[in-house]
Amino acid sequence: MSGLIRSMRPRQWVKNGVVLAALVFARQGDRLGSLLRALAAMALFSLLASAVYLFNDLLDRERDRLHPKKRFRPIAAGTVSPMVAGLASVILAAGSVGLSFWLAPRFGIVTLAYLVLQILYSTWLKHLVLLDVFAIAAGFVLRVVAGALVIAVPISNWLYLCTLLLALFLACAKRRAELLAFGEGDPAHHRRSLAHYSVGLLDQMIGILAACTIVAYSLYTLSSETQAKFGTDALKYTIPFVIFGLFRYLYLVHQRNQGESPEKVLLTDAPLLIDIGIFLGVVVGILY
Repeated sequence: MSGLIRSMRPRQWVKNGVVLAALVFARQGDRLGSLLRALAAMALFSLLASAVYLFNDLLDRERDRLHPKKRFRPIAAGTVSPMVAGLASVILAAGSVGLSFWLAPRFGIVTLAYLVLQILYSTWLKHLVLLDVFAIAAGFVLRVVAGALVIAVPISNWLYLCTLLLALFLACAKRRAELLAFGEGDPAHHRRSLAHYSVGLLDQMIGILAACTIVAYSLYTLSSETQAKFGTDALKYTIPFVIFGLFRYLYLVHQRNQGESPEKVLLTDAPLLIDIGIFLGVVVGILY
């Protein structure tokens, strides 16, 4: 049971916090009904993500045994049997998708689309150069869209754009860390797409995406549409926190090679945690 829970990767559930983005920026967070629906949606995405992690680890158990860190995963290490992992994955996937349709049909459709995307990623897309990082980013975009649909609010074009750019940034940083993790070994034995990447190429992509994310968020806060919607231009004061957060993450990627597990960075790096906490506090203070 301990190994099964570890394979579900509850630490990575923090990434499903993006489901709440629409709730916050649509100023629905002070409405109990919307808040409960959004939290339920985040919980269902967490269970669905765990089903996908089990499925992925089941497929990759042989390749994971060649990875310097992933060989310790319970399924690859043999502490969780493939039959148990497969059964748990099916139960979690079927249960979370079924409850998603019960919560809201349109939300259920997006949840099902997310599951299909993740199956395609685990079996095919993660081995295709560039398409692998776009598939990761699409998963985050679907989470944000689902968060808007479950509380029946319009999906902001700005929220879509910023989510896409930030998710691509994190995905490229993840690939960079994976590439470096093998040292002199051949990363293609673990994931074929890594053979087509280089640190230099990924650094260029990461730099472009970091700049685009900052520009997109800045334009969002300064746009007349946003100022008219919230009745203030005060969101522009959150721009420095976004810039610091991206710079801090770049520092951790380059100086400590910590980009392989974004959720670990978000949960353990004190300066980044403080920055995110202040950013969220200022946003809530301005909007509410």
